[in-house]
Amino acid sequence: MSGMEIWPAEDESSESLPPFNNRSGYDSRTGIYHSLVRLGTKHEIPTKPDLNVAHLVLSQFPQGDLAEARIAFVDAATDKSLSYGELRRSVYSLASALFHGLGVRKGDVLFLLSPNSILFPTICLAVLSIGAVLTTANPLNTESEIAKQVRDSGSKLAISAPEELHKLVSTGVPTMLTYCPSNSGMLSVEELIEGCSCSLELPQVTVVQSDPAAILYSSGTTGVSKGVVLTHQNLISTLKLLFWSVDVSASSDDVFLAFIPMFHVYGLVFFGLGMLCVGVKIIVMQKFDFQAMLLAIQKHKVNNLPAVPPVILALVKYASKAGCDLSSLRRTGTGAAPLSKEVSREFRKMFPWVELRQGYGLTESSAAATFLVSDRDAKARPDSCGQLLPTFCAKVVDIDTGKPLPPQKKGELWLKSTTIMKEYLGNSEATTLTVDSDGWLKTGDLSYIDESGFVYIVERIKELIKHNGYQVAPAELESLLLSHPLIVDAAVIPVEDEATGQIPMAYVVRAAGSELSEDQVIQYVAGQVAPYKKVRRVSFIETIPRSAAGKILRKDLVSLSRQQLVSKL
Repeated sequence: MSGMEIWPAEDESSESLPPFNNRSGYDSRTGIYHSLVRLGTKHEIPTKPDLNVAHLVLSQFPQGDLAEARIAFVDAATDKSLSYGELRRSVYSLASALFHGLGVRKGDVLFLLSPNSILFPTICLAVLSIGAVLTTANPLNTESEIAKQVRDSGSKLAISAPEELHKLVSTGVPTMLTYCPSNSGMLSVEELIEGCSCSLELPQVTVVQSDPAAILYSSGTTGVSKGVVLTHQNLISTLKLLFWSVDVSASSDDVFLAFIPMFHVYGLVFFGLGMLCVGVKIIVMQKFDFQAMLLAIQKHKVNNLPAVPPVILALVKYASKAGCDLSSLRRTGTGAAPLSKEVSREFRKMFPWVELRQGYGLTESSAAATFLVSDRDAKARPDSCGQLLPTFCAKVVDIDTGKPLPPQKKGELWLKSTTIMKEYLGNSEATTLTVDSDGWLKTGDLSYIDESGFVYIVERIKELIKHNGYQVAPAELESLLLSHPLIVDAAVIPVEDEATGQIPMAYVVRAAGSELSEDQVIQYVAGQVAPYKKVRRVSFIETIPRSAAGKILRKDLVSLSRQQLVSKL
């Protein structure tokens, strides 16, 4: 990896203190794991206080004739493209229109409700460049969920895709469209860009790294959705780590496919901001569709595919039957949810020429934390999400005692870095419970770190099933279920049980035409796990509910299981 520097071993001459472990990064004097790599000069995180993340991104764009020749975005559905030169001018024009025409000022919150589009990054960069704060929402959210976020974030202005406009009417917030359908009579981003097309510079607004840049709402899979406040420093730090870990250059032929939602931290960091800094071409899909994804890879010779575990699973199960040429693929990465080692190994068998690497991060850590930088390490440790990224420290904390744990011991993962969020918006109690006074983010993930510093995520602590005093990790059972040739997808949840506390219940999606029975599923798992881990109940379902980031929506399945139980009474 270019720019990688291995930390030198700490002074081990003192016999009064246990040494720092230069292999795992663990310091037994403090209980802290340190990243074993540092960023080289090329990727150094800037410390200049008055730096705006949008200015950083724009400063990395190709210049002159190269900016006009190099394509930034292509719409996968229409083939409409945008060069880096056109993108820069669009950002300048929209920023000027927002600032001078609509009076948007530093600190104002702008609400963006849109699926992926080649306009999405223009809006992000324009908003951030003038010191305004961006908050994004999933277009699948209901009208009431949208209204709640608008109120909670204090949004002053909204930009909406035309098909989502009806969800904003009741909020009363001034709204314009991303683009304007004929005879709508509404102001649109496209019109603002065209109306200020002569703007050659950005409005002069002083922004410092500690200023808020975005309010991104957590998925709410395990509780009430909260507004995560990310600063310019958080995003700048994450972008620098992204450049370092992806390691592509503007002179390369790298083509990325963007179906990850840009309203999610993963998509925003990658495609709304980050990959623009290295001048790559990005093919934009409005929303995920498996067959459309395969066709886009074939048509545009995509070689980089940031993905989520359900997509990797779908490639394993269905890609060979689709008849598309995927030989251009060189790298795929996965995050947002754990990828089982079984699926990882099957993927490598099917696509031996493609590098597959896992990463781990949270909205609260600006999508960064760990990454498998080396394909060799990824092959050797298919169930690891990588080593700590540069700038990161970690603790693995005993859930019962609160004491830090050494390698191979399981506990809650705590993280510390310049990427860690500022706060939960307007919720000091939740902020204090999640980030302690020393800046440690309590992730809520059960994990361990091995003797070589590789991190393994076992399960969300709140999702562990408590059966007869034992803890059962749903992800372990899901991994086993997915190894069955007649199971397409699966999720495991806790069901209350008077005798044992809770029992594991599996929701299973059967392969087309399969007549797999509940008893067959139960016996398949029982033959491979300890008695307390057995699946005790199975229900077949058409599809597993997931968030936009690919996480299983267990709370929806828990509600469904309760409804099913009531209907049987």
